[in-house]
Amino acid sequence: QVQLVESGGGLVQAGGSLRLSCAGSGVTSSGLAMAWFRQAPGKEREFVAAINWRYGSTVYADSIEGRFTIARDNAKNTVYLQMNSLKPEDTAVYYCAANRAGALGTTARVYGYWGQGTQVTVSS
Repeated sequence: QVQLVESGGGLVQAGGSLRLSCAGSGVTSSGLAMAWFRQAPGKEREFVAAINWRYGSTVYADSIEGRFTIARDNAKNTVYLQMNSLKPEDTAVYYCAANRAGALGTTARVYGYWGQGTQVTVSS
């Protein structure tokens, strides 16, 4: 069974940066796709970015506007989300997700495994 543990959230001022980490265990990572979603209070869960573990191909939400970068570390079975130029509207709980098929989906139903989430708060 895949287990995902997020870390790295916190409070940051607008314009600042944070790096989120998602450590995966329980399955060989080579066949996975891993993604980040976020959910703000009162809103639906929103796709942020995804990466195919084997090929390194990526996809991003248009709303990210080039400010975020998703990357993987094979040796650590960890995926990262580097977030720069943060805005108050980026405030949300950020979730790591994975699927075994390697599919780079942008909807939550594509992913069968989820972490518990980490809070990111951006102050103005």
